[in-house]
Amino acid sequence: MIKNIVFDLGNVLLSFKPSEFLEKKNYPENIKATILSDIFASEEWRMLDNGDITTIEAINAIALKSSLKMEEIAHIFNLRTEMMFPLDQNVKLLPELKKQGLRLYFLSNFPIDIFEEIKTGYFFFKHFDGGIISAEVKLSKPDSRIYEILLEKYSLVAEECLFIDDLEINVKAAEVAGMKGLVLFDSQALSKEIESALNCSFQTAKIKPIR
Repeated sequence: MIKNIVFDLGNVLLSFKPSEFLEKKNYPENIKATILSDIFASEEWRMLDNGDITTIEAINAIALKSSLKMEEIAHIFNLRTEMMFPLDQNVKLLPELKKQGLRLYFLSNFPIDIFEEIKTGYFFFKHFDGGIISAEVKLSKPDSRIYEILLEKYSLVAEECLFIDDLEINVKAAEVAGMKGLVLFDSQALSKEIESALNCSFQTAKIKPIR
C-alpha cells in the first residue's frame, strides 16, 4: 500500500525548459544551440547539481571552453529562476493528496543557491513532509545512494513509496531501490497518472478522484 509520494521537482511540479525559454526570448538559433550545449548540457552543470562546485566556479570553467563570453554565461545563470515556474495544475494536487493521508516528499537534482530561492518563493513547499536535493548530499539521481538516503532519513519503507520523475532512468533507479515508479512523460497528465497508480496500489481502498 502506498503511503508516501516522492516527487521530482523539474517538469513535475516546476516547469524548467531552457530551450523554450530561449526561443520565447528570441535568441538566434545558433546562440540558443550554443547556450544549451555549453551550459545546460555541460559537465559543470552536472557538477553544480551534485554540489561539487559553486555557481561562480561553474561560470568560470564554462567560459574557458565556450565561445560565449563570461558575461553572457553569467547572465544565463541569473535567468535560471525566471526559467522556472510552478505547474499550477500539479501543485494544486499536493493539499488534496495530504487530505487523503499521504505523506509527501521531494527528491530532485538542484543546486543549493537556486533551490533556496525557489523554496522561499513558492508556497507549495509547505505541503511537503521533507525532501532532499542533490547538492545537499553531493549525490545526484540516478545514483542509487540518493534514494537510500531519502528512505533512511525519513524512515520510509521503499515499498510504501511512489516515486514520480520525468526521466525514465531516474524512475528505474527508484524501482531498483524498491519503490513503485511513475514516469511522467506529460506534465499535464499528473493527476490521472497518480489516480491510476494509487488505485492499483490500494486494491481494496476507495480513493477519492483527484480533480
